[in-house]
Amino acid sequence: MKILILGAGQVGGTLAENLANEANDITVIDSDSARLRELQDRLDIRTMHGRASYPTVLRQAGAEDADMVIAVTNSDETNMVACQVSKLLYKTPTTICRVRANAYLAKSELFYRRDMDKDLDSLRGFPIDVLISPEHLVTKHITRLIEYPGTLQVLEFSKGLVRLVAIRATKGGPLVGHELSYLRTHMPKIDTRVAAIFRKDRAIMPQGDTVIEDGDEVFFIAASDHIRSVMSELQPLSKPYKRIFICGGGNIGYRLANTLESRYQVKILERDHDRCVMLSERLRKTVVLEGNAADKDILLEENIENTDVFCAVTNDDEANIMASLLAKRLGARKVLTLINNPDYVDLIQGGDIDVAISPQQTTIGSLLTHVRRGDVVNVHSLRRGAAEAIEAIAHGDHRSSKVVGKRLDGINLPPGTTIGAIVRHNEVLIAHDHIRVQPDDHVILFLVDKTRIRDVEKLFQVGLTFF
Repeated sequence: MKILILGAGQVGGTLAENLANEANDITVIDSDSARLRELQDRLDIRTMHGRASYPTVLRQAGAEDADMVIAVTNSDETNMVACQVSKLLYKTPTTICRVRANAYLAKSELFYRRDMDKDLDSLRGFPIDVLISPEHLVTKHITRLIEYPGTLQVLEFSKGLVRLVAIRATKGGPLVGHELSYLRTHMPKIDTRVAAIFRKDRAIMPQGDTVIEDGDEVFFIAASDHIRSVMSELQPLSKPYKRIFICGGGNIGYRLANTLESRYQVKILERDHDRCVMLSERLRKTVVLEGNAADKDILLEENIENTDVFCAVTNDDEANIMASLLAKRLGARKVLTLINNPDYVDLIQGGDIDVAISPQQTTIGSLLTHVRRGDVVNVHSLRRGAAEAIEAIAHGDHRSSKVVGKRLDGINLPPGTTIGAIVRHNEVLIAHDHIRVQPDDHVILFLVDKTRIRDVEKLFQVGLTFF
C-alpha cells in the first residue's frame, strides 16, 4: 500500500516503523526536519518537509495516488484539514484522523464520509473515514485493567465476546509449577488456550507439557465469562478494587473519572484551579482535590494507604513516575502510570510501578486495524510492539481460501503464530486441532514474530477459484 503519514511524532514514527517493516510504500510529512532525518536514517521511507495540511505539500508527497492518509500530527485542526484536502482534491480512498480535543469529538455531526459521486456543494463536515481518539482508547484500556485486578493487559475481540489477557504468574496460583495440560483436568468445564508465554523477555510457544513458572508473563484467551476463573489458576485472585485515586484532571483523567465514578469510589487530584472547578461541575460523584501529587502530605491526608488503584495520567512523564513511586511507597495497592516516552516503559514496569501504559502503543493497534490486508477487524499491539494479536474474518471456500474448510492443525501457520479462538455466529470456540474453519468465522491469532504479519495476511486473502 502507498501510505502518507502526517506527523513524525511518537505515534507517526512508531507507525512508520511498523509499516515500513512490512514492505509498504511510506512517506512521512512533518515540519520538523531534524525528526525526519532521524527517521530516514533508521527506516526505508520517504520524507517530506512541510505543513501537512497544505495541498502542494500533499501533492508533492504523492497524495494523488496514495491508498491511505493517516493524520497524526500534534494539531487536531491540521489533521482534520489535511484529511479534507486529501479527500476533496486527491480523492484519497481512506483517511484516518487522530483527534484529541473533546470539543470536536462531542460534535459527531462535524465528521462525515463524503459521497464522491455527489457535487462538491453536498460536502458537509470533515470527510474522515476513521476517527481515532487516543484519550478514549487509553481510558478503555485502563478501565479494563481496573475491572480485572492483577492483569497487565486486557484486549477485546468480537464485540467483547472474547478477551485476551496478559497476567503475571505468581506463587500460589494452582497452575504455577505444573504443565499446561493440568489446566484441563483441574478446570474441565472452562475452555481456554494459552497463546504465548514470555519468560525473561523470551517468547515460548506453549505446548501441553510446558511448565508455567513463577514470574512468567502469560497470554491466554477465553470467553469473557471465563476470564476470572482462568486468572485464578495463574495467581491468587485479587479482591475487587473499590477506591480509585486519579492523578491529573486532563482529558484522560476526566474521562476515566466519568467512566468509573458510578461503580467505584473515585478521587481526582488536579493542580490547576480553573480545571478543578470544571471537574467539580461536570463530575457527579467524584471527589475533586486541588494540589500537587508529589506532595506527600496531601496523599497521606487522603488515606493513600487505603487506595486500591493509583492512576497517574498527567501530560508529564516524570511527574507521573514520581507521583506513582511516592503513592506506592505510601501504601497504594496497585499503581498504573501513563508514559509517553517509550524508552521509559521497559525501565519502570514491573518494579514499584505495576503497569506502564503507553498511549502510542494503544493508538498504534487501532491504526493498524485499518492498514492490514484481508478482512482484519481488530489489531492489538502487545509488549510494546514486539507481538500482535489479530482478529481476521475467513472468506471464500475450500478452493479460494487457504483456511476455509481446513482443520486448525492443517493450516500452514507461520512460525511463532497461534490461533487462539474462533467466533462463529456469536459462539466462542476455543482453538482445538479438530475444529474446521467455516466461511465468516472470526479467527483470533497471536503472533510473537511481527515479521510474519504479511504471511498471516495472505492466509486470509481470497484467491482466484479454479474449476
